[in-house]
Amino acid sequence: MSTVENHPEKNIIRVQLKQNVLLKGLDALQNAELEPHLVVVDCHKGDFLLHQGVHEMEQYFILDGILKRVVTNQQAKEMILRFADERDMETSYAAWCLKKPTPYSIVCVTKARVAKMPLTQWVEFMDRHPEVKKQFEYYVMSSMSDIMAHTITLHLLDAPGRVHRFLRKQPELFDRIPKKELASYLNLSAETLSRLKQRGKI
Repeated sequence: MSTVENHPEKNIIRVQLKQNVLLKGLDALQNAELEPHLVVVDCHKGDFLLHQGVHEMEQYFILDGILKRVVTNQQAKEMILRFADERDMETSYAAWCLKKPTPYSIVCVTKARVAKMPLTQWVEFMDRHPEVKKQFEYYVMSSMSDIMAHTITLHLLDAPGRVHRFLRKQPELFDRIPKKELASYLNLSAETLSRLKQRGKI
């Protein structure tokens, strides 16, 4: 882990932060205010950034790689709720607002690099910049709406329909996500996903 200022690739990281969906609108003063709170972390595939059930939360800005939000039941059965890649973000803001433990984990699907900060500090920053908070809360609600829509389609659409919906919503991720992970997200077996691809159904 390293601060942005002390990182050997700080210039690249600063460019990546400016491309982030939530940070691209910040001015120079806001960037200067935020940057000292950020820590850059390089992660391996399978690393947990956040564990389900904890109260200590962070805000994540994805610089490289793909993360997944996943919920696990008491029988250790997993359900993937969403994928997020570079220029996107991950958070447990809703749980923080409700003073509840995190309802899901955030895990690296691939090798990844993120800039993170304590969620309390991110909220304090947003409270000083209401326009950032408004955009962030809209994005959080939009993400939750997408998760709900995905969950519903798992019950309403057949296998090809689920795959086509993913291709329509996130086509850039189809060839980047390991097929086992993608199949799990779509509630398919890896064999079914492979068979659909071989038959030209996707």
